Amino acid sequence: MTIEKEIDLTISRCTFENNHEQSNYFDAIKILVRERGNAADAVARQQWQDGIDRVYRLVADEILTNTGRPRETIKFGTSGWRGTLGKDLFVHSVATVTAAILSLYREAAESQELLAALGVKDFGEMQQRGCVVGFDNRFGGPLLALAAVNVLVANGVTVFYAGEATTGALSASVLIRKAAFSINLTPSHNPMEYGGFKYNAADAGPAAPILTDAITRLAGEYVRLDAIPLIPPGIDLQKPLTELPGIVKEEALRSWQQLVRNGQPLHGIDYDQLMADLAENDEVVVCVDAVHGAARQYLSRLLNNPPAERLILLRNAQDPTFGGIAPEPSSANMQPVMATLAARNEPLKIGAIIDPDGDRIRFTDGEIEISMNQFGAMAYHFLHEIKGKKGMVAKTVASSNFANGVAAQLHEEVFEPKVGFKEFKPVINKALVCFEESDGISIIGHTPEKDAFIGLVLAIDMVLTLKKPLGKYLTEIEDQYGHYYPDRDGVTVSQQGPVLLQTLDQLKKFAVGCQVEVGEQRKTITAVIDIDGRKMILDDGSWIMIRPSGTEPKVRFYVEARTSEETSLLVKSAKSMLAEIGLLP
Repeated sequence: MTIEKEIDLTISRCTFENNHEQSNYFDAIKILVRERGNAADAVARQQWQDGIDRVYRLVADEILTNTGRPRETIKFGTSGWRGTLGKDLFVHSVATVTAAILSLYREAAESQELLAALGVKDFGEMQQRGCVVGFDNRFGGPLLALAAVNVLVANGVTVFYAGEATTGALSASVLIRKAAFSINLTPSHNPMEYGGFKYNAADAGPAAPILTDAITRLAGEYVRLDAIPLIPPGIDLQKPLTELPGIVKEEALRSWQQLVRNGQPLHGIDYDQLMADLAENDEVVVCVDAVHGAARQYLSRLLNNPPAERLILLRNAQDPTFGGIAPEPSSANMQPVMATLAARNEPLKIGAIIDPDGDRIRFTDGEIEISMNQFGAMAYHFLHEIKGKKGMVAKTVASSNFANGVAAQLHEEVFEPKVGFKEFKPVINKALVCFEESDGISIIGHTPEKDAFIGLVLAIDMVLTLKKPLGKYLTEIEDQYGHYYPDRDGVTVSQQGPVLLQTLDQLKKFAVGCQVEVGEQRKTITAVIDIDGRKMILDDGSWIMIRPSGTEPKVRFYVEARTSEETSLLVKSAKSMLAEIGLLP
């Protein structure tokens, strides 16, 4: 069978002519992407690519023409709203949610609490200060962004259009431009079929629950209406930017750079000198895997265009399929960076992998992988002890207690909220470092949004200042403050919503004083933290935490052992707990 016939057969099995609702376009795309990866030569790869492009044209038509309700209920969670492109996120639904956000500013006139969370005094101030709009590398990003822009312009809102940009850079744009809010079309690290919608208010950080709850409510009301408030009848949601008034082109990276310079007195990073030092130091090499995401367009400029031998970029071509992988900073995805650095002779190697919207990052020095559980504690130690800055550290409850151990010996406080970067709002510009185990970080004097770029710059500063690899620095800190061995995993479950929460409520049986089997040992629960799921701390300082995902039909569990051998045993213990309450066989 020829490649053309295989493509036709694949598409016919997954799609129905003139029936977007019943067609499973991304099932077809995933098969075609797999075959593209198995192709024997460039000609065959291009044929498979042509098939992929053919299906994406159908997705584009669905994004443009779908005027129904999203398949799944619109819900703004920890990182905004996510759903399937074409089925949940399409031009009409994005316009509807944009109108809901604008209506929130109208509604806020009756609530000082809402106005305080929004960071504006009234609708008029919001219009004047404007909105920053951007998107990641997902298919359809420009189409969805244009829908939001047209609704904004129709309501007299100034638009700072950043185009494809990272989450951290867009957050910096809000602060530097003093904009009222931002709209970022991204589902972060979710697979290729997902689209997403992030909303940040005037503080440039993830929106507070009072705002996301209101947007969820208003959007739920509006999707049921034929005439949607603040969307003029007959509006062209795809009117080009060149025909729209009030559009200001936003160079998001320039705003990011200015924010870092402005924050130097607080965090101590001399960005411009650091980039000059990087370019001149032939003992340092940086390798970054952008996983085809938005960061790919920025990295060279971010590091001030260093010599080619100083910066190696992997997977930096445009590809909304991400080569068929799950586009996240995982151990599996880190392997190309580690292999690249292993072949280099420089004594100082800095490796990183960044997710599609540039808000998550994981590191390596070419020999070991360094997760945010470790890097967050390293960043805190570096700013406190090397930069001479004083203050607390902030980490989510699911993150390693490594940073707790460092802070305790430094006689500093720890702020430990539930999962979600928005939970750091009370300590923004008080905590030296804010981080979460899922590879997100920011620092004092920077954005209240997690930002891979500040993590990368911080890692470079560590290596150049200390003149040692990241792994060696980590070992020195562990030897002084203690060793911690975290891990995490998750399981897909059939239960959701209140039913799942009711089942998870059975975990209360694992209370203080109860014993837990860890391998062949029995450990006693000495404390329980229940601000986000259930975190059970055992008598040797190890712990198990179980919580529902805020964005997927999954239950996530996190563990931390004090010896490397026990980490896998704690994972088994967590799964046993889930089995005991009926969530696993």
